Amino acid sequence: MRILIIEDDIELGESLKKFLTNNKFYVDLSTLGEDGQEKAQINKYDCILLDLNLPDKDGIDVLKYLREEDILVPIIIITARDEIKERALGLDLGADDYLVKPFDLIELRARVNATIRRFYGRVNPEIKVNKLIINPKTRIVSYESNEISLSAKEFDILEYIANRHPEVVSSEDIAEHVYDEFFDPFSSVLRVHISNLKKKLKLSSGEELLITLKGKGYKL
Repeated sequence: MRILIIEDDIELGESLKKFLTNNKFYVDLSTLGEDGQEKAQINKYDCILLDLNLPDKDGIDVLKYLREEDILVPIIIITARDEIKERALGLDLGADDYLVKPFDLIELRARVNATIRRFYGRVNPEIKVNKLIINPKTRIVSYESNEISLSAKEFDILEYIANRHPEVVSSEDIAEHVYDEFFDPFSSVLRVHISNLKKKLKLSSGEELLITLKGKGYKL
């Protein structure tokens, strides 16, 4: 899952990026509102962490702009502004959650996971597609209770495709969500990972769990 942090405090931003990266997220960081808006328009994120006290424009204006542009990615406001009216305003303008600084990083991770889960229409922390079960917290994948050993990237790809089930997901869309902004779109790395993932799923299940639709993408 890919996250954008819009936070002007560089030390805090880098700390959040390191923590979330260690928790298997792919993270981009912006220290300005305008730059964050541009990133959110160009890239596809699973969640945005938005500070309100930005040096070039108020975070509330960034929030309003993103929603007016129909950018539907979940947004969690992270700010020192703790008045009830500030919280209500942010939520009324389209934020999905509001977290007041200072906050515990474990709580932040839990809120990010819960927000992404709701965005993809899931209630259960586990993702179930027929007999295939994917646990984002433990990062364990099983088929009929038999664990399937996947690399970190293979897991990320499978998790994203499973979140989108029963949709067909393009290679471009997968790349947007399982790599950061420095990924080379012309690289063959993604194709190799998907090929290995397909083989492992078939070997463990005895059937073609991940299907390729030529010219369209992939689906479970």
